[in-house]
Amino acid sequence: MDRRERTDRAALADFLRHARTRLAPADVGLPDGARRRTPGLRREEVASLAGMSVDYYTRLEQQRGPQPSPQLLASLARALRLSEDERDHLFHLVGHAPPRTTTVADHVRPGLLLILDRLWDVPAAVHSALGDVLVQNPMAKAVWGDIDTGDPEARNLFWRWFTEPGFRDRSPEDEHDRLSRAHAAHLRAVATARPDDPRAQRLVRRLLAASPEFARLWADHDVAVRRSDVKTVLHPVVGALELNCEILVDDGGDQRLLVHTAKPGSVTQERLELLRVIGLQDLTGPEPTSGGRA
Repeated sequence: MDRRERTDRAALADFLRHARTRLAPADVGLPDGARRRTPGLRREEVASLAGMSVDYYTRLEQQRGPQPSPQLLASLARALRLSEDERDHLFHLVGHAPPRTTTVADHVRPGLLLILDRLWDVPAAVHSALGDVLVQNPMAKAVWGDIDTGDPEARNLFWRWFTEPGFRDRSPEDEHDRLSRAHAAHLRAVATARPDDPRAQRLVRRLLAASPEFARLWADHDVAVRRSDVKTVLHPVVGALELNCEILVDDGGDQRLLVHTAKPGSVTQERLELLRVIGLQDLTGPEPTSGGRA
């Protein structure tokens, strides 16, 4: 039996509808808008939060369409604020094995997502310890572009920083060396603390093979977990943003909530407010070419 035949389409459709209707727009950081005839989120809102087309999501609720990939299921779990048990149930309904929790976790707890949703006026995101962007709030997407994708390489900040030259365009050139050293030192600390994590070891091996700069910095054996930072972001529309970044780490050390703030009354605060107005008209945001770095 192939995996497509193992999908319980009826149960999947019911589960998705139930999870969608139990959420209010405010639960996911969306405005209430016009009065709703039925409770919960609309299909198009779930689709947008999960980074998929409305047609694809609609077909899932109608017991049609192709089998979702594990990456898409993880995005749906975050969009619907599922607990780990509910996420595993979602994977089982589709016929996929749920992610194991013995390595750096991809699943963001609903409580952490709730905090992220409340940070409506500042850029904030949840990253894994390995540099994967797990979820961004709308302000983070307005500043850096939407890099909360299912593609592991597209959402990994370390991989893109060291292998895609254009990814650095939103950082001033005179900060590139400092940020490169910080990324390498952070990754060494994380990878050393997780010697049995195949994802961490694979990321290091691939970076060593792909980036002479990373290999040179890795040989220096610098170790430093980043807990705060001050950075400049060169936004193509509103100009330079001077941001303070606080990094809050969960109990297991696997995920980090990054919150970026501007000095009250500063030009950057005014520019962030402008971005909040003009940059959030499309919830999904533009396809990024750079930015979103830790």
